[in-house]
Amino acid sequence: MRFELPGVDRPGGVVCLGETMAVLVPAEPGPVRAVGTWLRAIGGAESNVAVHLARLGVRSRWVGAVGDDAFGGAVLDAVGGAGVDVSAVRVDPERPTGLYVKEADAAGSPVRYYRRGSAASAMGPEVLDRLDLAGVALVHVTGITAALSDSCLALLRAVLARPRAAPVSFDLNWRPALWRDRDPSVLRELANAADVVLVGSDEAQAVWGTGDPDGLRELLPDPATLVVKHGARGATAVEGGATTFQEGLRVDVVEPVGAGDAFAAGYLAAHLAGDEPARRLRAGHLQAAAALLTREDVGEPLPASVTAPLLDADAPTWAAAHLRRRG
Repeated sequence: MRFELPGVDRPGGVVCLGETMAVLVPAEPGPVRAVGTWLRAIGGAESNVAVHLARLGVRSRWVGAVGDDAFGGAVLDAVGGAGVDVSAVRVDPERPTGLYVKEADAAGSPVRYYRRGSAASAMGPEVLDRLDLAGVALVHVTGITAALSDSCLALLRAVLARPRAAPVSFDLNWRPALWRDRDPSVLRELANAADVVLVGSDEAQAVWGTGDPDGLRELLPDPATLVVKHGARGATAVEGGATTFQEGLRVDVVEPVGAGDAFAAGYLAAHLAGDEPARRLRAGHLQAAAALLTREDVGEPLPASVTAPLLDADAPTWAAAHLRRRG
């Protein structure tokens, strides 16, 4: 899939703002406490979206902060090497790059964070002072950033304040471990201030007590577009008084972490290209499938020979599709 943003007045593409960390993933089978060999990767919801967008042909910029350490260098190398602009990332000489450890499993991946006091947790509204948002088509943020610190919450409020230079998309990205000492009620305020909201029905149920699209629209009346993901079943877009449901693809899941970010990128790329809701949702499902077929947060994209026919396939062909990992 490739998407072109229409018009020459939006040369700035998409800005994705948030924390990216080093990730340690077991490189051998067995219980985590017995693993002696680990694979170092990198991961962050917002940079994941930026990388996926770049692969979809959409110019993207990741804005965040890393430590002046080896992990920070690895983050910049990986994200920048994927074709994402990292020129606005701050390298903090005092605070470290965040780290998390996960056990990859098709049923879910338990995660332990080591991000308290990280370089990114020190971000605040001053980040916007060094950003040129002229010509930017969209700013993408997630609820994760709001949980990192008071200054990060203030940064999100500044991003979402009106008037603003560019539309904002907000992915709830509920991480309960990050909210143990913080008040998650602010997430409704932040989501309702966005132009596009993406949320999983399960996480919405946990945070707001409902995962139903109609119920969520009552809770979040202001965003122009509300996208509710129902896991493997599919996703619903609520926009302009209309509701569109698109069933998901059958995928032989290797590991699920990162699929939500991939879906967000696929959906947003098609949204910015001016596609109809059903096609946007299909683009999200196809990009999510690529992430589901790998153990890394951002997997290799599906080949055009797969995505092109499915994106505009008739309903029976879409429903019959079944994606499997080669090798």
